[in-house]
Amino acid sequence: MNATSLPGGFQSDRTVVPDDTAVWFVFDGPKLVLTDAGTLPTSPLPAVDVTALGTLDGRTYVAAGLDGAVLDGFTSVPLRAAFGKLSEAQMGVAGYGAQLVDFVRTHRYCGRCATPLVESGHERSRTCPNCGLTVYPRVAPVAMVLIRRGEGAATELLLARGPHFAPGVYSALAGFVEPSETLEMAAHREVLEEVGVTVTEMTYVMSQPWPFPHSLMVGFDARYAGGDIVPQPGEIEDAQWFPVAGLPGLPGPFSIARQLIDRAVERALHGEDMASSGP
Repeated sequence: MNATSLPGGFQSDRTVVPDDTAVWFVFDGPKLVLTDAGTLPTSPLPAVDVTALGTLDGRTYVAAGLDGAVLDGFTSVPLRAAFGKLSEAQMGVAGYGAQLVDFVRTHRYCGRCATPLVESGHERSRTCPNCGLTVYPRVAPVAMVLIRRGEGAATELLLARGPHFAPGVYSALAGFVEPSETLEMAAHREVLEEVGVTVTEMTYVMSQPWPFPHSLMVGFDARYAGGDIVPQPGEIEDAQWFPVAGLPGLPGPFSIARQLIDRAVERALHGEDMASSGP
């Protein structure tokens, strides 16, 4: 299971009522509130937009927005910074809660007639009591492509870095899917736009929810077909071919990009078929 995925056994239930054993995820805007010791609060803080998430291992999980300033003894951190502080299961539910609280916060009024929205009552959605418009939590699909050339230990990976990456870190290429595109169409378009090359033998590998703030990453492997690397101005700061035995700084191990890269390295060094799907 990926660190931002819902844990096995979690039961989504918008009707659960928090009790004294409930686990609370309180968000200060997009940030998660933790104690100064780096743990989740053991009791609810002043909160708005309280949203029941569901149950896991007999405990109720709830998310909410912080009502007011962060209190003494607590700190708010970017959700991504909670990796390593919270368990994998807690990170999965935290990502789910962050997206639902953001949905409530950004969908208070009908986009058609401006009437206050209400909970639909039977699903994760909000409905306008005046015109009937129903809106759902946003999920933005992103096509990610790891491009390779060569065989075995001589395999090279095309990795790139954006202007906001941490120093020295490179990753696979990725971009949002546009209306009326298939995932495959988006993958080919993003590769051509971002680095100017074409690919073939594109194969689906894995997907990962990425609540920063509401993406679904869909990962592909592909073989280089042709073209010279031409970084897209403003989007790609640098892009290069790297041998699998000499890779640059990489994204964190919890990310789908790192999982795609680690998989490619492992298969290249062991002579496995890169075209086969699955992690």
